[in-house]
Amino acid sequence: MVFPRVHSPPTLTDTVAKQLLAEIDAGRVPPGEKLPPETRLAEQFGVSRTVIREAVSRLRQDGIVEARQGSGVFVTAHGGQRALRIDAAELSSLDAVLHIVDLRRALETEIAAQAAARRSKRDMAAIDDALAAIATAVERGGDGVKEDVAFHRCIAQATGNPYFLATLAFVSQYLEAATRVTRGNEARHADLMRAVLQEHGAIADAIRRQDVEAAREAARIHMVNAAARLRQAHR
Repeated sequence: MVFPRVHSPPTLTDTVAKQLLAEIDAGRVPPGEKLPPETRLAEQFGVSRTVIREAVSRLRQDGIVEARQGSGVFVTAHGGQRALRIDAAELSSLDAVLHIVDLRRALETEIAAQAAARRSKRDMAAIDDALAAIATAVERGGDGVKEDVAFHRCIAQATGNPYFLATLAFVSQYLEAATRVTRGNEARHADLMRAVLQEHGAIADAIRRQDVEAAREAARIHMVNAAARLRQAHR
């Protein structure tokens, strides 16, 4: 199976915006400082003023810079303090997607461990229901991706830590398209699909037993195997 492009490659505007942001992050244009005029930036980056205007506009939308009427564009006081973001335009290769899988593995292992330590009976019931929903979706010929997301969300909910839940949702959004690719492959190979269900079951069982280390290891194995399935789909 050919691995599809998850996102379009970076545009010239993307590249310039990223380079401008790097200049700000490095302190070469500190908070409160005015950006050089468009003409100078266009010369520096070797692009048109239109590209500079679009790149600066993007930084304005992210709250990195602000326009002051009649004065120019300035780096905001909070230019170095901003919400986490991943540039979706950069996720155009298998390697980039696998980097996100690595990030999610680090997150999922601790989430599973914390869920095992803290889960309530109600949490466990929700996890079991979500696990059953994955199996039902697959039996009906679906890919189970939506149900898979719900399963991992239930585990994050069981930690009692809202930041785990929010961070997992943020990271996972970049992997749903890639997961659908691997599930398309798994749907044609019953043994692979059974393996996926078994991996989810192992995580749930460890959380049920409140075995912290077993939950951590089951989650790690699941994410390592997810990366392997992505590579297989690429081949």
